Amino acid sequence: MKQDGERYVCENCGAVAVKVDNTEELAKQDSDKTTQKVKTKKPKSKAQEMLEFFLPIIIALLVALFLKHCVFANAVVPTGSMLNTIQEGDRVIASRLVKEPERGDIFIFKYPDDYAKGKTTYYVKRVIGLPGETVTITGGQVYITGSDGKAKMLDETSYVVGTTYEGNHADGVYKVPENCYFVMGDNREDSGDSRYWSTTNYVDKDLLVGKVMFRYYPSIQKYETISYDK
Repeated sequence: MKQDGERYVCENCGAVAVKVDNTEELAKQDSDKTTQKVKTKKPKSKAQEMLEFFLPIIIALLVALFLKHCVFANAVVPTGSMLNTIQEGDRVIASRLVKEPERGDIFIFKYPDDYAKGKTTYYVKRVIGLPGETVTITGGQVYITGSDGKAKMLDETSYVVGTTYEGNHADGVYKVPENCYFVMGDNREDSGDSRYWSTTNYVDKDLLVGKVMFRYYPSIQKYETISYDK
């Protein structure tokens, strides 16, 4: 093949081939296609703009509602029944995921007496007696008798304010039913709790809302489970 200017001539058969440089033409075609795409792009409708604006807000609200009703519970403590652990007016957060209380846990629950009347009032108290145990209050001291039949005195000096009503009508023996809990406030001399309720002395498991994990107002404080092991 012999080049002759813009042509290539085959020396054997005399066939002629012409070189065509179409780079510029191809670039022009690509440019035209891009311009056409830009020109044909439709503007967003009002509905699309509103959807893009409100969708993140709606998703955030749904997530917040899910967390509030399924994961966390928020409560304002209106009384001093849990002094000095929780002050009057403190705001606390509880985990709804904890449904098996341990002794010493602080729980939010529905007040049994009001619940029996079709009303809902939330209380915050400390879990003292577990299902199947016997709680004995005598001489201002709390004793727990488990399945082994042995009574154990609780050391509550780290959180109890005052005595547990030594010598008054709260002294007694409380046999905790299955799936129920015996609860008391840390401020024993000013707490309406399992010792005084009229409908029942116990909190049914179904009335438990969640375990109080920490206080977030007026300051942050995390609450740990109390260990009674000596």
